[in-house]
Amino acid sequence: MNTINHDIDGLILQLNHASTPTDAIASISAIAATGIKEQSVAAALISALSHHHPSVGAAAVKLLVQLAPASVKPLIAAFHTSSDQGLQAHIIQALAQIGDPEAIEVLAELIGTSVANHCQGNVRRIAARGLGRIAQNSNNPENIRCTLDKLTWALSSPEDWGLRYAAVVSLAEIATPEALVALQHALTQETDKVVLHRITTALEALGVG
Repeated sequence: MNTINHDIDGLILQLNHASTPTDAIASISAIAATGIKEQSVAAALISALSHHHPSVGAAAVKLLVQLAPASVKPLIAAFHTSSDQGLQAHIIQALAQIGDPEAIEVLAELIGTSVANHCQGNVRRIAARGLGRIAQNSNNPENIRCTLDKLTWALSSPEDWGLRYAAVVSLAEIATPEALVALQHALTQETDKVVLHRITTALEALGVG
């Protein structure tokens, strides 16, 4: 065990001091191969999310998702302590893919934050998809209610058709009676042709006329 811990410490050190994107990705791959899920691993990967090369951030996100649920709390803590929108965008990508209920508050809050529109990849839309994933896989009524409330609210967001589109996809996946009501209501309110088509397609697929 001491040897394994020594190895992971060495790999983390290599990642922290990688001089090229290729070296950083190689270190991340080596860390993944160990199968170790420790706080120090998550912390190093979260730091790597700030790398200037997008491929490094993508590799770190992928491994953070694989490390779940051990990576969820560190990701949420890092989101709250960071003011870097690029880093926050990567964190939301990871949390959305993981779909852990602990991230509901962060994802829901972000959907209502207009500044998120300026983040790379539009994290509001990613967060909406993350909420859908959480509710789709949850048996907790409160978690489902919270996600439905925020996604239904997102359907009325006038400044971001992409957010509304993401909310439609998530609500269609959740497919509870409440979700269907929200989609039917949106059908009468939506003005964007692309979103309107997605709502219509979703309702038809769910057998709702």
